[in-house]
Amino acid sequence: MYQNKISVKSCVHFLQHNKAYVKDFDQRLQVFTENKRRIDKHNEGNHSFAMRLNQYSDMTFAEFRKHFLWAEPQNCSATKGSYIQTNSPRPESIDWRKKGNYVTPVKNQGSCGSCWTFSTTGCLESVTAINTGKLVPLSEQQLVDCAQDFNNHGCNGGLPSQAFEYIKYNKGLMTESDYPYTDKCTYKPELAAAFVKNVVNITAYDEKEMEDAVATRNPVSFAFEVTPDFMHYSSGVYSSSTCHTTTDKVNHAVLAVGYGSENGTPYWIVKNSWGPGWGQDGYFLIMRGKNMCGLAACTVYPIPSYL
Repeated sequence: MYQNKISVKSCVHFLQHNKAYVKDFDQRLQVFTENKRRIDKHNEGNHSFAMRLNQYSDMTFAEFRKHFLWAEPQNCSATKGSYIQTNSPRPESIDWRKKGNYVTPVKNQGSCGSCWTFSTTGCLESVTAINTGKLVPLSEQQLVDCAQDFNNHGCNGGLPSQAFEYIKYNKGLMTESDYPYTDKCTYKPELAAAFVKNVVNITAYDEKEMEDAVATRNPVSFAFEVTPDFMHYSSGVYSSSTCHTTTDKVNHAVLAVGYGSENGTPYWIVKNSWGPGWGQDGYFLIMRGKNMCGLAACTVYPIPSYL
């Protein structure tokens, strides 16, 4: 009976997410069944977050990691930050999505380890909007195609800090509409829409600095280590007992747009790049103050310039 229910759920899932299989349906069904059992077991336990089936439920974590996370750990080991704290009182919570038109809709990186570009554009979009009043979606593809000289690797990974350096020295980043998410470097300086004057690195592992930046300035980019249970995150405050907290293990870059607390548990509000159908409309909450999964290891934001 359970297997029949699983088969029905899998068919609904495959149709819902436009999945079609010619030769490996049985293999996908087995993977789906194992993920469903893992999700059910997790949700029956006492955890701070819930899991659910999603568009990745027919994939093993090894497959998911290959397509959506960094192929190699990135060198984000700079420990000396350039951030200067404000010494201003910080609010108990903040959400830049609610402060104005400062955050673009959740995007989808597809089967490319380009999360670092979405973290970069998301941060620069917000910083520029806060300073100019204009929220303009920026081009991830320009970074995928053109930022290799700054130790970025296209679909195989990169870091927002290095991407901001590229934008700074390249003298601009084009809009998403002028340089859509497709292929090959076709940067046109005359169409640049956002510019970086300087890059601010927050001291490694210092979540108080990170909190101060988000509270008093703008959203910030950060990286952390994704482990198998995060793949099916649904709601609640994510935490993990198996992930690492060091710079050499982070494998995914995202954008902190605010923070708050739930039932006494402090969290970050984070914009992901796996589409609005994942998590909480494309967002997730992750425990704050514990350097959860290395999230405070390499945090950064740009200071915009205007040409």
